[in-house]
Amino acid sequence: MSTVVDVRDLVRDYPMGEERVAALRGVSFQVDAGDYVAIVGPSGCGKSTLLNLLGVIDRPTSGTVSINGERVERLSDARATEFRLMRIGFVFQRFYLMQALSARENVELPLAEAGLVGAARRARAMALLEYVGLAKRERHRPSQLSGGEQQRVAIARALANAPALLLADEPTGELDARTGREMIALFERLNADGTTIVVVTHDEDLARAAKRVIHMRDGSIVGDERAR
Repeated sequence: MSTVVDVRDLVRDYPMGEERVAALRGVSFQVDAGDYVAIVGPSGCGKSTLLNLLGVIDRPTSGTVSINGERVERLSDARATEFRLMRIGFVFQRFYLMQALSARENVELPLAEAGLVGAARRARAMALLEYVGLAKRERHRPSQLSGGEQQRVAIARALANAPALLLADEPTGELDARTGREMIALFERLNADGTTIVVVTHDEDLARAAKRVIHMRDGSIVGDERAR
């Protein structure tokens, strides 16, 4: 089985006045293709910092991050932007959809940035909306969609360029319990269909649905367990 994520001795600290505060302290782990990993721990333990490093949004103070064999922590800004577009999908707690665009147009955005044009772009966007159960809502703007529907659009957008890795930061955090369960079921389906997923969450139900749970505290991994 191929390795999608390979993190070695990852350190990230930030200046705080005359001192430096450590957000990550020598974190190491791997994620194989097709895995589904939940990262859990108390607020401030380094979960989101780690996700930003996996997503090439931030750079470590030291250590290495490899995605599909490529050392991403040393990419130029231009190459990092291209890498995020083509190789990584992001799902956020607050959706971050473009309010002036329809559901289909939101999904088309990363496809347009990747150079896909015309009918092929529309067809790909519609196929993804169909996959998440929103084909009939393609013309609706975010304000006309429920929170769960907006998150489904955000997931379809994240999958647009068939990324090697799907990253999700508290994807059920803005949803009610019933809609949260629907979202958990969708993530399970995505993984069953071959998507490699790393999710940061406080949602115990979402964590239980993952194949593997990494526990963090004070910037370190303190537990790593697989579901039975």
